[in-house]
Amino acid sequence: MMPITPLTAEHLRQVALVVFDFDGVFTDNRVLVDQDGKEAVFCSRADGLGLQALRRLGVGSLVLSTETNPVVSARAAKLGIECVQGLGDAKWATLRQILIDRGPEAARVAYVGNDINDVDCLRHVAVSICVADAYPAALDAAHYVTQRSGGLGAVREVCDLMVESREGSGA
Repeated sequence: MMPITPLTAEHLRQVALVVFDFDGVFTDNRVLVDQDGKEAVFCSRADGLGLQALRRLGVGSLVLSTETNPVVSARAAKLGIECVQGLGDAKWATLRQILIDRGPEAARVAYVGNDINDVDCLRHVAVSICVADAYPAALDAAHYVTQRSGGLGAVREVCDLMVESREGSGA
């Protein structure tokens, strides 16, 4: 993992909600398409245990996805994560409205992304995280870059960071 500055570690301890992009974060950004147009993706099973650990800490999680896709819905449902899809170019506007409607404030939110459509969200939250193989513009907006690539344990790494930040503080 990339070293965390004390400021970022303190911010991690304050996070109440982790918002994840799906494609390229939970997946390796590839898609398998069969002759009928049905899609399939690869995800890391380790992510599920990490998300369970977040729940035990009382940290919420949410998936925001640009397009509507049954693969995303199915994985989010299996992991017990709320999923908002079909956002088009309105990812930050949607996240901002969610925070206004139900909280928490952006100062208690971490966002995990990988591509140019995540940059606005990355720039407006307390803790911005990109996966190792993220697009350069997204990397430039990140406070932290995981060692693991999307779909290969990056989500679990982020969850472990949240847990470690609290254990290290005695929380």
